[in-house]
Amino acid sequence: MINTESSNIGDIIQNQREFFQTGKTKDVNFRIQQLQRLKEAIIEHKQEIIQALQADLHKPELETYLTEIVVIKEIDYAIKYIKSWTKPKKTELSFDFFSYSAHIYPEPLGVVLIIGTWNYPFQLTISPLVGAIAAGNCAIIKPSEIASHTSSIVAKIIRKYFQTAYIAVVEGGIEASQKLLAEKFDHIFFTGGTAVGKIVMAAAAKHLTPVTLELGGKSPCIVDTNINLEHTARRITWGKFINAGQTCIAPDYLLVDKKIKKDLIDELKKCLKEFYGENPANSPDYARIISQKHFDRLVKFLEDGKAIVGGETKSSERYIAPTLIDNVSLENSVMQEEIFGPILPIIEYTDIAEAIALINSRPKPLALYLFSHNKNLQKRVLQETSSGGVCLNDTMMQFGTSSLPFGGVGDSGIGNYHGKASFDTFSHNKSVLQNSFWLDLKWRYAPYKSKLPLIKKLLG
Repeated sequence: MINTESSNIGDIIQNQREFFQTGKTKDVNFRIQQLQRLKEAIIEHKQEIIQALQADLHKPELETYLTEIVVIKEIDYAIKYIKSWTKPKKTELSFDFFSYSAHIYPEPLGVVLIIGTWNYPFQLTISPLVGAIAAGNCAIIKPSEIASHTSSIVAKIIRKYFQTAYIAVVEGGIEASQKLLAEKFDHIFFTGGTAVGKIVMAAAAKHLTPVTLELGGKSPCIVDTNINLEHTARRITWGKFINAGQTCIAPDYLLVDKKIKKDLIDELKKCLKEFYGENPANSPDYARIISQKHFDRLVKFLEDGKAIVGGETKSSERYIAPTLIDNVSLENSVMQEEIFGPILPIIEYTDIAEAIALINSRPKPLALYLFSHNKNLQKRVLQETSSGGVCLNDTMMQFGTSSLPFGGVGDSGIGNYHGKASFDTFSHNKSVLQNSFWLDLKWRYAPYKSKLPLIKKLLG
């Protein structure tokens, strides 16, 4: 483990730059070996990862497999396709370039910084690392200090399996992040809130460092009348309350057709009881809020509207019951910022135009959900709204698909990752044009006078 007290961050970066210059990371077989090593490390330390996430978030073991250890699938996907990704791609040329050939060569950026977050502290730190390794970079990882137990296991794994000159971990709080951001990297990948994202981007701008910002926002969930009510309620309940709502793409609020509102609420109540029992505080399947600071912030939201289910809290355990809130005003604080907790406001609409207008009046969200069999309605929502991604008739599942790029737009983020998109994020596509020696037409060389009529004719 490396921390800012015992090691100089500048020295770590310099050592990584020197290692990168050896060209070793550009070898595709080397990259595959490192990905395989990372997979072995996760498998070997699986139980410690489970324990760390239980300590940080009271995360149930099944949720840990589904949302954290599942990063192994991302590694497998990269290993399967990396040789295809790294091949130069031939591009088409116009007839006037008949003696040329053109290719695009993906090349690694160099030394990259990955700043993780606390809500899925293992997966959201390791997943971008997979892309960085696949693309042939050296990397420094900064796990979230808020999820301290997971930060420790990430540091332990990286220290044990990788040399510091290739992949290093810097643990610590705000001071460590500030020291890292003061340095020049070839790319910065940040996952977290919009406010800190602005700080990261401002720091990167001083060095003209490109950034990927995976942020968040208030992801709306529209519920039409033309649905399977039971399936809809189950999928919303799961997507909202997994990890106690601490998910950047969790449904942040429901926009429900007035005709179906009561039926949906009744079904959501049934699902909550089925998932977590009469008293979710006693359920082994329900997580806790990460810190007292976040707990206190969420408790204030409970003052808005009317809790029709839940609302109970227990400060000593950082427990907030799964809560449905009705009679919410758009001016309430719960509707002014991302909730990031187990509180779900329900807003009714009578015409889909109202729902679309509300969504479009706010910053672009990271995710948008629509439950409806109606193909025309699906098409209309897709055309008339903008969001990082969309999931129809389900929640959250778009994140787990390696073939789909994941990322935000506007306030919800810059850039994307997962699968090939991760490789592209940590690569530079170098354009290479090659001419032959077999012919050398003189139309472009001086003197120009006699050639001007021909050029004018060719170029219109």
